[in-house]
Amino acid sequence: MTTTGEEHAAARGGPWWWARWRSAALDVSLAAASALECAFEGIRFAQDAGIPVAAGVVFGVLAGSALLVRRQWPIAVVLVSIAITPAQMGYLMGIVGLYTLAASELPRRIIASLAGMSLVGMLIVMFVRVRQDMARGTWDLGDWFVPFAAITTAIGMTAPPLLLGLYVGARRRLMESLRERADSLERELQLLAERAEERAEWARNEERTRIAREMHDVVAHRVSLMVVHAAALQAVARKDPEKAVKNAALVGDMGRQALTELREMLGVLRSGDGSRRAEQSVPLAAVGVAAAVAASKAADEGEGPCLSELEELIGQSAAAGMVVDLSVEGDVRLYASEVEQTAYRVVQEALTNVHKHAAGAKTHVRLAHRVSEIAMQVENEPPPEVSSASSARLPSGGNGLVGMKERVAALGGVFVSGPTDAGGFRVSAVIPAA
Repeated sequence: MTTTGEEHAAARGGPWWWARWRSAALDVSLAAASALECAFEGIRFAQDAGIPVAAGVVFGVLAGSALLVRRQWPIAVVLVSIAITPAQMGYLMGIVGLYTLAASELPRRIIASLAGMSLVGMLIVMFVRVRQDMARGTWDLGDWFVPFAAITTAIGMTAPPLLLGLYVGARRRLMESLRERADSLERELQLLAERAEERAEWARNEERTRIAREMHDVVAHRVSLMVVHAAALQAVARKDPEKAVKNAALVGDMGRQALTELREMLGVLRSGDGSRRAEQSVPLAAVGVAAAVAASKAADEGEGPCLSELEELIGQSAAAGMVVDLSVEGDVRLYASEVEQTAYRVVQEALTNVHKHAAGAKTHVRLAHRVSEIAMQVENEPPPEVSSASSARLPSGGNGLVGMKERVAALGGVFVSGPTDAGGFRVSAVIPAA
C-alpha cells in the first residue's frame, strides 16, 4: 500500500533531525559500533604514537561517535573518517559516511570530490601499511603485491558504499516524485469530482427550469382559456342556453387537451427514471441526472407542438372572444422540432398574456419565414374599458416573459417585449432557422 506525500510528511515524528524513531535508533547503534571499533583501534594507535592508551581510546570513541550526525552533516562525517584514516581507524565510519553522502541531495561534484579524497587517503594508508608488514617479514610476497593490495582495498572500501548510496538516493528521489505525482492526481481527481457534482447540480437545475417552463406553457394557456370560457358561460347561461352549451363544450375540450399534454409530459418523466430496480441499484444523484437527460432528449425528439398547429391555437383564442389577426410572410417550410416548438410556445404564451392582462383587445399575430431565421410578433391593441371576459380575474405568476426569453436565448435567438406607443403590448422574437 502506497502513501501520499501528505501522509509521508505526517509520519515524521522522530527526535531532533531524525524523521522517525527507527532512524534515530539505527544511527545510535551505528555510532556505538563505530565508537567501539575506533576505541579498539585507538589502543594500537596510542602504542605506535607513544601516547597513553586511555588517550587513544578516548580519541577513538570521540571520533567514532561522529557517525551519530551522519544524516544531518554527512560531509563532516566523511571528513572525520578521512582525517583519522592515517591512524588506521574509522573503517566502519568511512563506509557508512560514504553511503550517506552518496544518498544525500548534495551536488554530485561535492560527492565525487569527497569520494576521491577518501579513495586516495585509503590508498596511501594501505600502501604504507602493506609495505611495512612486508618489511617486517609478515608476508613473503613479491613487490607487485603492495600496489595490488592497496588498490584493491581502497576500491573495495569506497566503491560499494558509494554506488549503493547513489542507487538508494535515486530510488528515494523517484519515490518522492511518485508521491508528489500521487498527491497531484488526488487533487485533480478531487477537483474533477467537485466539477462533476457542480455540472450534475447545474443539469438538475436546468432540467427543473425546463420542466417548470413546459408546465407553465401547457397549464397557463389551457387553463386561461377555460377560465375565460367559464366566465362567458356564467354570463350567458340564462340568456342564451345554446351559446352556454357551446362554451361548456369548449371548456371540456380545453380541459381534455390540457390533461393530454400533462399526461405526455409526465410519461416522459416516468420513462426517464427507469424501473424501481434501477433506481435502487444506482445513487439518487445519478438517477436524477439520467432522468433529466432522458426527459430532455425525449421532449426534444418526441412529438410536440409545431407551427402547423398555429391556426388551431389562434382559433381557440378566437372562440374565447378574442379578435385575432394572423398574417404569414415568406415561404412556409419545415424547421427543426425545437425551433418550431419554441416559436409555437412564444405565440401561445403571448396570447395567454393577452387573455390575462388585456381581455377583449384586438391582437395581431405576424409570422415571417426568412432565409436563415424565423420571426414572430404578437401585438395587442389597448383593451376596452368594459369586457365580458374581464370578470375572469386571471392570476399572473410573472414567469411567462422570462420563460419565453429563456427559450429563445437557448436557440441563439433574440427576444424583445414591451408596451407600445398606442397603449398595447408587443412581443417579438427572432430564432435562427439552423
